[in-house]
Amino acid sequence: MNSPLESMNPRDVGERLRIAREEAKLKQAQAAESIGVARTTLIAIEQGQRRVRMDELRSLARVYGKSVNALLRHEAVHADLLPRFRKLGMSYPDAVERAAALLNDLTRAEVELENLLGIQRKINYPPERPILAGDVRVQAEQDALELRQWLGLGQAPIQDVISILELQLGMRVFVRKLPAEISGLFAFDEATGACMLLNANHRRGRRNLSAAHEAGHLVTRQPAEVLDRHMAEETREERYAHAFSRSFMMPARTLKEQFKEISAGSKRLSRQHVILLAHIFSVSREALVRRLEELKLVRPGAWEWFESNGKITDDQEREVLGERLAPDDRAADAKGVVGARLALLAAAAWRQELLSEGQLAELLKIGRVELRRILQDTDMEGSNGDDAPELLA
Repeated sequence: MNSPLESMNPRDVGERLRIAREEAKLKQAQAAESIGVARTTLIAIEQGQRRVRMDELRSLARVYGKSVNALLRHEAVHADLLPRFRKLGMSYPDAVERAAALLNDLTRAEVELENLLGIQRKINYPPERPILAGDVRVQAEQDALELRQWLGLGQAPIQDVISILELQLGMRVFVRKLPAEISGLFAFDEATGACMLLNANHRRGRRNLSAAHEAGHLVTRQPAEVLDRHMAEETREERYAHAFSRSFMMPARTLKEQFKEISAGSKRLSRQHVILLAHIFSVSREALVRRLEELKLVRPGAWEWFESNGKITDDQEREVLGERLAPDDRAADAKGVVGARLALLAAAAWRQELLSEGQLAELLKIGRVELRRILQDTDMEGSNGDDAPELLA
């Protein structure tokens, strides 16, 4: 019987080895030296021109920090998102490199588990809309309204934009704790689809805007993007995405109507106005005021006035909203090492004996102790009992 290595296409094996080497941040010469071959030989292996031998594969797997099983497993997904970020032509700090690697790992784990479980992800991406000549803000406003119509949202405020992007568009959205300066990352790849990673340390309103910002990049089919606090709107793509997020989350007509109703009888914009409107549209307070300025509902400089006169505080928000201020489930989910959906997929694969404990731990990049805790928390040890309600479809 042929081994898995012999039955696989050498080009496929070579590509998997190349991705593993780049993830390990090793040059071809270093990897070649580790297995005692010339660099040209390693190049031939990675290009599929020369089949790698099993002893060489074991050595490379050890050097790359992988298992042979992970490299050869049929369902394994070798996502290659990192080069997309590196091709952006910008010098990012190590924190961004780590965030991009995290997005790559989360995407790979989710896709592989879906493949193992036979889950077909529903994709409903909107038509591509390249950025045209002229004012990008005008196009962004039009495209944002078009996406709302595509999703059947009309012009109503959106309470949970992340769920809409996940369930109705089929985007892969992960929420994890990231450094404060990083709001989100986006990558589009034909093999894995549209993926984004959002910062769980940011408040829900800001995170919603970041998600809408990245949805704008999906509309224009941007291959990769990092949303950084320090990054100015220098490019047309970024100006478009910022305008798209504001228009998508706060449609002009709806915001004008809500503003008129809430500010009725007032001559000046108050903190209470801002808090209530930001809550209605599930956006940050600053973004709300900026949008009011953009629509000429308040004079320019309104946000700077609040910042210079005591700000608008979280305590004031809690006082105004009271019980209407719901808990942030996404941030709570991100406290775990593995998110809720990945945990459920992993537990299902474990129960069906599709992956061993060691394979799951390696895939999710966690220790076995943490994996066992996740399996217990998802009640996949049989604690529900055989008389639990049965799924019919």
